[in-house]
Amino acid sequence: MGNKENKIAGFDPNSVGDTNLNIFGLPFSNDEAAIVIVPVPWEVTVSYGSGTAKGPAAVFDSSFQVDLYDPQVPGLWKAGISMDRIPAALQKKSNTLRKQTSAYIRKLSEGKNPAKDKSMKALVTRVNKACEEMNAHVERTVLEHLRKGKLVGLLGGDHSTPLGMMRALEKVHGTFSVLQIDAHSDLREAYEGFTYSHASIMFNALRLKGLNKLVQAGIRDYCEAEAEISSKNPKVKTFYDRDIRQRIYNGISWVNICDDIVSSLGEKVYLSFDIDGLDPKLCPNTGTPVAGGFEFEQACVLVERLLASGRRLIAFDLNEISPGKDEWDANVGARMLYRLCGYLARSNGKA
Repeated sequence: MGNKENKIAGFDPNSVGDTNLNIFGLPFSNDEAAIVIVPVPWEVTVSYGSGTAKGPAAVFDSSFQVDLYDPQVPGLWKAGISMDRIPAALQKKSNTLRKQTSAYIRKLSEGKNPAKDKSMKALVTRVNKACEEMNAHVERTVLEHLRKGKLVGLLGGDHSTPLGMMRALEKVHGTFSVLQIDAHSDLREAYEGFTYSHASIMFNALRLKGLNKLVQAGIRDYCEAEAEISSKNPKVKTFYDRDIRQRIYNGISWVNICDDIVSSLGEKVYLSFDIDGLDPKLCPNTGTPVAGGFEFEQACVLVERLLASGRRLIAFDLNEISPGKDEWDANVGARMLYRLCGYLARSNGKA
C-alpha cells in the first residue's frame, strides 16, 4: 500500500481529534489530500470590526472538535483534507497595515479628505500595493495546487482575500459563475479609497472576463450604487434577504427558492461564502454583522440544490470569521468548512 493508504488503514475516525495532525485531526499532507485549504490571514481594509485575520488559525484549532462522519459524504475523511501553513509574513503585514488603516478610516469618518492629506493619500497607495501583492500570493498558491490536480478551498481573512483565487480559476477553468452567500453586496468601487477593499470584492470580480454570472443570496445591507449595479448589470442577479423572507412567509418553499437561485448560474460554480450571510447568532463576532440571514442548514440546502442541479462546484472560499473572546464563531466556521469540503468532494467525484 502507498503512504496514504497506510494512513487510512491506521486512522480511527471515531477517536478524539489529534492536534498534532492536520486540520480536522486528519493525517494527510497536501500531496496526499484531495482538498487543500489555503489560509489567508488578511484584514487590512475591514471597515468596522476586526479579528478576521485570526480566523484561519481559530478555525484550525476548532476543527479538532468536528466529528468526521457526514451521512451525505461518509467517506470524506478518506479523500483527505489538509491545510497549508498559515503565512506568518502575510499576517504580520496585515497586522501592521491594519493599525494604519484604522487611523485612516477614523479620519475619513471625521470628514478628512485623502486628496488633501498627503499621509492619507500615501497610505492608500501603500495599502493598494500590499493588497495586490496579497492577491498575487493567493493566485500563485492556488494555481500551484490546482495544477497538481487538487481541489482548493480558501479560508480568510476578510472578503478581499479570494480575488487572487478567482484569477487562478479563470486561468484553469476559463469561464465560471459565482454564487455569493453574504449579508453585503460587496459591489462598491474602491470603498474608502482602497481598490481591493473587502467591500469591493465582487465589483473587482466582475472585471474578470471569465466570470459569466454573479448570483448573490441573502443580501440585506447595501447602498444605492450597489443596488443600481445589481439592477442594471446583466451579469448580476441578487436575491435579497427581504424578498426571500417575503416568499417564504407567503408559502413558497425554501427548496423552490433555492432552485430559482441556482437556475441563474452557469455550469461551473465558485462559491464565495461570507460567514455574515448567516444569522448573526451564528457569527456574532464577524466584522459587520447584520440582522437577518440564513440558518446553518438553510445555507447548506442551497449548496445541496446546486449539486442536485448537476452543476459543478469548482472551488469555494469561507471568510470573515472573527473568533472574538470565545470559540463560537470558529466552531461554526469549522463545521461549515467541513460541510463545504464535502460538497466540493461530492461534486468532483472525490468522495
